[in-house]
Amino acid sequence: MAAAGGQMRGMSLRSRAFLVATGLVAAAWSLSSLAAPAAAPDPGWDTAAAARYLDARMDLWWTKAKTLRTGSGEAKCLSCHTAIPYALARPLLRVATGDAAPTAHETRILDTVRQRVANLADEAPFYDHTEAKKVESAGVEAVLNAFVLTRHDSLGRAAQPSEPTRAAMARLWATQRADGAWAWLDFGLEPYETTDAAYHGATLAAMAAGSTPGKNASRDAAGTAGLAKLRAYLHDQLPAQRRFNKAWALMAAAYLPDLLSATERQAIVGELTGAQRADGGWSLVDLGAWRWSKADAPAAPGITDAALLAASDGYATGLVVHALRTSGQPLTAPAVASGLAWLRQHQQPERAGDASWAPWRAHSLNFDREHGGDKGEPWRRMFMSDMATAFAVLALNGAPAPASR
Repeated sequence: MAAAGGQMRGMSLRSRAFLVATGLVAAAWSLSSLAAPAAAPDPGWDTAAAARYLDARMDLWWTKAKTLRTGSGEAKCLSCHTAIPYALARPLLRVATGDAAPTAHETRILDTVRQRVANLADEAPFYDHTEAKKVESAGVEAVLNAFVLTRHDSLGRAAQPSEPTRAAMARLWATQRADGAWAWLDFGLEPYETTDAAYHGATLAAMAAGSTPGKNASRDAAGTAGLAKLRAYLHDQLPAQRRFNKAWALMAAAYLPDLLSATERQAIVGELTGAQRADGGWSLVDLGAWRWSKADAPAAPGITDAALLAASDGYATGLVVHALRTSGQPLTAPAVASGLAWLRQHQQPERAGDASWAPWRAHSLNFDREHGGDKGEPWRRMFMSDMATAFAVLALNGAPAPASR
């Protein structure tokens, strides 16, 4: 997931591409937004301010995003640190504010993914400067496309996948590695662009494949075999994962209930709650160990602000609280209750015209982006805060049951 941790190197390579994570990842990739929004918003936080921030960030993204050749036309790339979290959190904010219609950004994200899926045989990859990056790009895009489209079908409570979703799921299984995971972008940056990020990508694939539309699109031999390999990979590789990936495994297990035993779930819950800070929050530094896979410039990490990283942050706190809730922890569980209190207390007051404002903040694990310089301009500086804001919204909104069990 390129630059999900605020890790882009420049428009010539990093910041222009369809980047993955967490946040996903994506984000990616998160359970409460994959299910149809049902829970009332948590009191004590400003939903409208969070929506304005995410909208403004997408306004900026579309002006800066790389343009990729797609069939006979072009499509703007998407980013895991801004666009994918937007697609996850913004529908919940619409429900909270009483808006029924998708925003223009939600529609554009969906249209972009559909356009890319419709032109799989004739499109430019995210990165093409080496053969390895072409392969990594194909794996990342296959996972993200399947994730976005199955989420959209699930939000509409559609049991049967749309035709674009069927195509995306077929592509997902076609690009799966023999070990059950997918090739993943490795630029030597944490948390989404290093060798350990392949596990995170596999959790996103599990959320897509475990949804009702994803399951119904995977009933052929390729899908059945692919899902078996995916389950085996996630389970067998779990003991070696850092807490960050284990939090994502908890979310994936809500879609694939046989992925983890009750004992394994409880062990992860105990490990995550054990990392909670005295103030009720979590810090990304405690969700490692982080291992940078490249030591030479320009990929090598730089000096970071240790004091900022040592404090609780919005991304780690939102991610862990959301993972705990999707694993079945009640709102009254001490770790959940104090984590939610931290999120309410740490939403930053809105400051109009301030490019360094975000409702919730998190900071790069790789570079000091807070004190100026070529890596510290507001656009890049806020990438991790885009993730923090989205996951704070997911945690505070509550955790409806996933679309498929």
